[in-house]
Amino acid sequence: MKTTDMYDALKKVFLALSGLIAAGIAVAIWTVPSAFYGSYGIDLGGDVNLINELKAPAGVLFAAGLTILAGAIKSRFIPISMKVAAILFLSFGLSRFASFAIDGLPNESLVAAALLEVAIGAIAVVGLLAHRPKFAI
Repeated sequence: MKTTDMYDALKKVFLALSGLIAAGIAVAIWTVPSAFYGSYGIDLGGDVNLINELKAPAGVLFAAGLTILAGAIKSRFIPISMKVAAILFLSFGLSRFASFAIDGLPNESLVAAALLEVAIGAIAVVGLLAHRPKFAI
């Protein structure tokens, strides 16, 4: 197996896992929002307005997850899928860190979610930077 083939295979595994995480979270928010948020210690209290407000961005999360998964299926989508993974997961994770600084620390599961999101986003950035095309000057 050539080195580039090995890197593509690793990227595809990464994209499959991160795409399934994103799409899976979206499906959980759509189908069992109280249980999903309850696992983080958040009580939605049956507030239909709040539940609706939480489900709306789940559509973007699902679409991003599918875009990330596309790179796991077709090699030509790897670059865009890696970019979407980096943007999606770093934006969630870094936004949580900003919230920690502004609002204080939430429970352990939300801190763990932030760390996982930043780690996934960072892996995507490394994957993008490590094997970008070299341009001759």
